[in-house]
Amino acid sequence: MTITNLVLGLTFSLTLGLTSSLTSSLTLSLTSSLTGSQTAGRFEVTAKSRAVQPGELVVLTMIAPVHVDQVRVHAFGHEVATFTTLSPGDRTWQALVGIDLGVKPGAYPVAIDAGAGQHTTYELIVTPKRFPTRRLTVDDSFVNPPPSEQERIEREAKLLSDVWQAPTAERLWTEPFVRPVAEPANSRFGTRSIFNGVPRNPHGGADFLSPSGTPIHAPNAGRIVVARNLYFSGNTVIIDHGLGLFSMLAHLSAMDVKEGDRVSAGQIVGRVGATGRVTGPHLHWAVRASGARVDPVSVLAMLGK
Repeated sequence: MTITNLVLGLTFSLTLGLTSSLTSSLTLSLTSSLTGSQTAGRFEVTAKSRAVQPGELVVLTMIAPVHVDQVRVHAFGHEVATFTTLSPGDRTWQALVGIDLGVKPGAYPVAIDAGAGQHTTYELIVTPKRFPTRRLTVDDSFVNPPPSEQERIEREAKLLSDVWQAPTAERLWTEPFVRPVAEPANSRFGTRSIFNGVPRNPHGGADFLSPSGTPIHAPNAGRIVVARNLYFSGNTVIIDHGLGLFSMLAHLSAMDVKEGDRVSAGQIVGRVGATGRVTGPHLHWAVRASGARVDPVSVLAMLGK
């Protein structure tokens, strides 16, 4: 196996077998990202990302020496779904590998198996990342919930855990990812949060300071798996994009979809609000990629327009 040097600013054209619009969009968005390439015999593996750090999405492209019916990828202790067009003679597969917010710096092997003895390992070298700290003042009931709310909080935590563990096995998106609101993110992913002087979990998404009532657009196509009011995140919509990729849109003032609905990229799913644990109106957008908490801005950079 040889490992080429990581090259910044190298234009990389993906053979995704997606729609032509997504292919061109991905090629453009990946131009200034980080590239790594490793080969084992005739099995070629290439990775693209903004950086190889906690919270980043890595687009892994694998070219098998011959046409294969399946490629399995195992990274960070779990299986990562793969996809291809499966057109005649096509040997290119891809996987979206999320580096979770809690991953420590170090070398992590990504095992790739195409069957018939076609197996290789790609090594991701995760580098450190420092996250800022924010101090917020909110209703104390969202920092120290009353005993009467404990059963609800536990039930909703199980609901979310069950959702992340049961993704749709097929890819439901075909278009580039889009911004859910026009405003830029004003609160960074991974920020260490201190509510009312009490440290809490790191910020697992990005906040967009949008006026109350602003329409919220689906970042991409998928199926609505949650559309309900949750204790901490308020009115919440979760979209299953398939293959382990989810979008969570929280603190809505209104929800325009219901559980089980299919939505397209850009479709309005709700309105910005200030429900749940908030300091004011804004949209909280979080993304899960095969269970990993990743920065939605990273998703836009790698899979967006």
